[in-house]
Amino acid sequence: MGKTIAILVARLIFGGLFVMAASFKFMDMGATAGYIAAAGFPLPLLLSWIAAFFEVGLAVALLSGAFFSEAALAAGVYVIFLAFAFHGPNRWEGNQAEFGFFVDHFTFLAGLLFAFAHGPGEKLSANLGLLRRPA
Repeated sequence: MGKTIAILVARLIFGGLFVMAASFKFMDMGATAGYIAAAGFPLPLLLSWIAAFFEVGLAVALLSGAFFSEAALAAGVYVIFLAFAFHGPNRWEGNQAEFGFFVDHFTFLAGLLFAFAHGPGEKLSANLGLLRRPA
């Protein structure tokens, strides 16, 4: 029972973080586009919309358990991309807190890799009707 609760809490945390990230983007797409432009990326408004919908997809997969392992791996790649693109070594000299933000992304990656390797929790997903039972 404890393992099932821990998996559920972890899935809620993963999904919740991506729901929050997407929500902030949808609430102020212009600010997100500005942040992306400041990092030097082209087409910042388009990339903002793509990121928001991608994060919604990740949240749905991580919360529901559908395509969970694939979503966890995609989220891990995304999180590390964000670490280097927005908090990478070129930003540490101007603001030492950026190093902390950078490292935090690797902590998140560790959890996502664990989720990728172990899946959504068979018992939990079966109870939610997300796993096919043998015929």
